[in-house]
Amino acid sequence: MTISEYLSDHIRAIAARTVFVVTAALFLMATGTQTGIIVILGIFWALLFFGMQITDFLRCRSYLQELEGIMDGLDKKYLFAECAPKSRRAYERRMMDLFRRAGRAMTTAVSDAEASIREYREYVESWVHEMKAPITAAELICRNLVRERNHQEVRRKLSLELAQVEAHVERVLFYARAENPEKDFLVWQVNLGDVVGQAIGQYRALLMENGIRVEMADLEQTVFTDNKWAAFIVGQLLQNAARYRGAEPVIMISVEEDLRESWHQENEVDTAAEGKKQVRLVVRDNGIGIPAHELPRVFDRGFTGSNGRARGGSTGMGLYLCKKLADSLEIDLEIASKAGEGTTVTLTFPAK
Repeated sequence: MTISEYLSDHIRAIAARTVFVVTAALFLMATGTQTGIIVILGIFWALLFFGMQITDFLRCRSYLQELEGIMDGLDKKYLFAECAPKSRRAYERRMMDLFRRAGRAMTTAVSDAEASIREYREYVESWVHEMKAPITAAELICRNLVRERNHQEVRRKLSLELAQVEAHVERVLFYARAENPEKDFLVWQVNLGDVVGQAIGQYRALLMENGIRVEMADLEQTVFTDNKWAAFIVGQLLQNAARYRGAEPVIMISVEEDLRESWHQENEVDTAAEGKKQVRLVVRDNGIGIPAHELPRVFDRGFTGSNGRARGGSTGMGLYLCKKLADSLEIDLEIASKAGEGTTVTLTFPAK
């Protein structure tokens, strides 16, 4: 609190007291009181008045500084009213009591909202698991169809549609889990070849239906990540490559190793680790590509772009989820594309 702020709050009281003192002085002069006595009384009143105002100003400023210190030290700012010290003034105590009541009401509302969101997320997860049962049953029915030509075609189409349903269900599950990723993923050493193989196996029917050839090279690299989440990210990239394929679609998946000198060598510290590896998984396709002006928005939630609107079936959630999950796993996700030439997505895994 500054002096100008204090004066603006007390200007009426100061003006009223000043008018009262001037009126009293005029009254004393009218009754024949000596001018010297009136001057002495005026000086005494001025010293007393200004002393009280300065004391009150310092008290108010100190109290506000104490409150600001408490606020700055709190992680949960909404608990400020509960932690604030009691004031010696009844008016301030009543105000803080109102703030406490408002804070409790807000805390209750926030807790109810969090509980509702948690229940909804749990319901979505349970719904996804329940949906997987009939999907699996339908797949088994497809496999048990009589191996005649007409049944083969029915089975192929039904399997493809079921794979799409399962992909959408899987996306919903990961979307629900992405709000609290630390409760689901487990980071350990995994082989990138296994991750890519798992993703390709999951979307094999989609790739075959669209006549997409997958070329892989140098995938025998190990990284520290969550196998399931990383496979989901790669699977979303495969789906995008299939949806926005070109005339002769090809997906090329490779690994690039980046060896960066560690700070230990720069400081000549004896250590067994001579460098820190960063492994990049590159997924490149020769599809229709992404217009340059849309590239900055491809990771935005719900953004479909001109290609998605033209071909239909796009939800704008695939790359958004990929980016969100990659950030949780500390994977650097980058995308480069040129309209009519294809798209390249690079996943850079952390050094450790």
